[in-house]
This record gives sequence, structure tokens and C-alpha cells, in this order.
Amino acid sequence: MGKVIAVSTNKGGVLKTSITTNLAGVYALQGKKVLIIDTDNQGNAALSFGKNPDNFNTTIYDVLVDGIPPEYSIQNVYENIDILPANDDMAFFEFDVLTKVEQYPQPFMLMTKRLDKIVSDYDVILIDTPPNLGLTQGNVLCFADEVLIPFQPENYSMRSLVKILNAIDEFRERYNPSLSVLGIVATLVDKRTHLHSQVLQECRAYCMNNQITMFDTIIPRTVRFAASVAYEGLPATLTDKNNPLVTSYFELVKEMDGDGS
Repeated sequence: MGKVIAVSTNKGGVLKTSITTNLAGVYALQGKKVLIIDTDNQGNAALSFGKNPDNFNTTIYDVLVDGIPPEYSIQNVYENIDILPANDDMAFFEFDVLTKVEQYPQPFMLMTKRLDKIVSDYDVILIDTPPNLGLTQGNVLCFADEVLIPFQPENYSMRSLVKILNAIDEFRERYNPSLSVLGIVATLVDKRTHLHSQVLQECRAYCMNNQITMFDTIIPRTVRFAASVAYEGLPATLTDKNNPLVTSYFELVKEMDGDGS
């Protein structure tokens, strides 16, 4: 069975898509078969591979709402990497489901019900999520095995972190007893700023006190990852793996897999 890792937090602009797609690149280079599930209506996971999400006939929305078999919507975008894409249709997911309670009596279990059968087809499934704690995020937390939480060390970041951790605890208790926090990874870090250093120190102390893993690897603030997508239509781990900034994702995978030093 493949492991299902959600890249989740209730904050936007913290590199969720960059983490998801670059980790997919690392795993694919290791020879693992990877599925990216995009659940954000912006469709940025597909854009990261040079694909226009508006050109897909069916997406994750059709799988969840209409019960279309997921294999009809899954697209191969690189060797060993498939995507179950999203587009603007996902903006209507919550409204379309919650206004039809008789049709969807277990609204948080739609993803689990629709996608369980394909988990064994992959070594790793990575889920890119929207920046809120609504129905979509709830479905992800019911379906995932583990949650990787990006953490940008800015003002009020600790407040957002506590909220997503509380949500994970709630969904573990009510719906998915096997759900666990894989760890927290610091993103968009500028070590030169006192604020970043201070907030990272607070986060590490919080994690230590609550028995939560915070990875040593940090994802730096850089334009390299965006440039790779813009100019080469691929995540940087597939185009520039020897770049010192890009190697952070390879180091992160080692830590995630328990191979870190």
C-alpha cells in the first residue's frame, strides 16, 4: 500500500504546491511511482508541470461529486508522476455537497470512498490542499495517513500552526484514527532576519514540548523554484537537482523517510 501524505495548513502562500511537486520529483527520481492529488481550485500542481488545468475534461471535483472513476481523470505528467488535477470547479465543492445532505450523507468521507481503491497503485500519494479548514481539507484529513505542515516563520504563524494541529487531532478522534503528523517544515526562511530566527525558535520549542517532529531541513526564500516552473515547466527537483537551494528537498525526503543524519 502506498503512503498518503497531505501537505496541509490553513495559511496561503507558504509553498504547499512547491513542496508537493518538488517532493514528487525527488520520489520519482528514486524510482517510486507518485500520484499528486490537487484539491485547490487554483490548479497550481498541474501548472507546475506546464499543464493548463482548464484543459482537463474531468478533475478531482468530478471524482468526488459525481463519482467518476479516478483513473478517468488521472494524467501522467512526467516519468513516475501522475496528477489528479483540480481547477475552478473545486471552488463549488463545498456548496454543491453541503446543500445536498441526502445525496452526500457522509460529506467528509467522499475522498476516502472514491480514492481508496487506487492507493495501492502508487508508492507515494501527495495531496496539495487549499489554504482553509473547510470541507475539502476535512476530506483530505480523513483520507491521508500523514500530514506534512509547512510553517512560514512570520507574525501569527504559531496561531495558524496550533489551529491546523487542533484540526488534525479532531479528525483523528472522529474520523481517521490512523492519521498522524509527519512533521513540520519551515518554509520561506530568511536566516538573516531576527523575526524568522525568533519564530523558528518558538516553533521548535513548541514542537519539542508537544512531541511533534520539526525537521532540521528548511526551505529557503528563493525565486529558483518559481523560475524552474516558469521557464522549464517542471519542478526544480527535476531540472536543477544539484543546486544547493534545490537540495533542501532531497534532504527533507531523507528526514521524512527516517534517513536523516
